[in-house]
Amino acid sequence: MHDALHVPRPEGALSYRSAPFDGLSGRDVHDLLALRSQIFVVEQACVFLDPDGRDPDAWHVIGRDAAGVIGASARLFLADAPRVEHVIGRVVVHSALRGTGEGRRLVREAIACAERHGASPIALSAQAHLERFYASLGFRAVSERYLLDGIDHLDMRRG
Repeated sequence: MHDALHVPRPEGALSYRSAPFDGLSGRDVHDLLALRSQIFVVEQACVFLDPDGRDPDAWHVIGRDAAGVIGASARLFLADAPRVEHVIGRVVVHSALRGTGEGRRLVREAIACAERHGASPIALSAQAHLERFYASLGFRAVSERYLLDGIDHLDMRRG
């Protein structure tokens, strides 16, 4: 029997690719939604509807290990996306990869993708406890802290 809350554990360094939603496979969509649910809903105990209808408007950065297991993802709203406020969002790294540098690699991949598509400035809504992490990647706080789904966040901008 398959455990619906189990996201396979990635091993080793990830290879990244970015694509618009329509360029993703069914497996890509399943795996990125499963990872986001595992971290955002289960691990962070935050009950919210992650599939918010915005994924089809976004580009997605996905990192997989050599066996094809997803370990990280982010979504990007580029200049042609409707209602663009935060360019980078839904940044998620599998818990098994925390402290390995994959989060930094993921955000760098997301920044590079956004820059290739002319996004400037690059803004995001960061969980407040990650402010120093994002600052180390060139982002600066541009808002006070606010609650989003019960978690402290702040708006940050790069460029």
